[in-house]
Amino acid sequence: MKPLTHTVKGYGGVNLHVREAGNPDGPPIILLHGWSQHHLSWSKQFKGALADHFRLIAPDLRGHGASDKPDGAHHYDCTAPWADDVQAVMRALSLDTPLLVGWSMGGWVAMEYLSIHGADDIAGIALVGSSVMPAGDPAVLAERSPVVKADGMYSSDQEVQLTSTIAFLKACFAAPLSKQDLALMTGFNMLVSPQVRKAARLRPFDGDAAMRAMTKPAAIFWGEAEKVCTRAMYDATTTALPDAATFTYPGAGHAPFWERPDAFDTDLATFADTAFAQTSAQGAAA
Repeated sequence: MKPLTHTVKGYGGVNLHVREAGNPDGPPIILLHGWSQHHLSWSKQFKGALADHFRLIAPDLRGHGASDKPDGAHHYDCTAPWADDVQAVMRALSLDTPLLVGWSMGGWVAMEYLSIHGADDIAGIALVGSSVMPAGDPAVLAERSPVVKADGMYSSDQEVQLTSTIAFLKACFAAPLSKQDLALMTGFNMLVSPQVRKAARLRPFDGDAAMRAMTKPAAIFWGEAEKVCTRAMYDATTTALPDAATFTYPGAGHAPFWERPDAFDTDLATFADTAFAQTSAQGAAA
């Protein structure tokens, strides 16, 4: 399938840029990128084996990429905008019980959807390098290095922003990125303003409560060389989701879908098939 582009009106009338690829008749997977990132974060999934079987939907989150970037922290610093944006994408594209896959802050967005809308209309949730613990949690801040805290990414000084962004990106990967990949990622990170970055990353968030109430299949994907989602954050998430399928990747960092795309796609497909089969069985029983 040739990639398609959609514009979906989200919470508060914000226009969301949404990229679609893969099998148009396949079960739908919504890929939610991380903080200060872009739908292009999932470009290896669009081109890989996952796209042969599944319908892949990757929005640019509000304030990111080609989506609208309204002024004002209130557009980003609370749960409702992010949760309702996901629901808007589901409705606009007629997605029947999609699987939500959230990377890093994208995992928060998936959990925020659950906290408001519940799990009835989704097949399950997969958290990739994500945690039930918010970035502002004292335990998180105590563990993170200055590079990962990336306070400079909130600065109005563009040199400080760029320097901090490049350092943060390098910390997301266990192995050095190619010059081309680093340039591309730096470029799409810089599409996000420091004001949006700060309001989005430091917003109040209670993923633990949302996940403990989860009634659909869940999975956790984690790179063993993580520097962003630390071991304590991973442990808190597995505790909140004791029945979740877990997939770990030795030698991979914060983005196993980029560093180990073949293994990641195989694992995600395995989990997705299970989640969609369970949803179908529940629907038939009802």
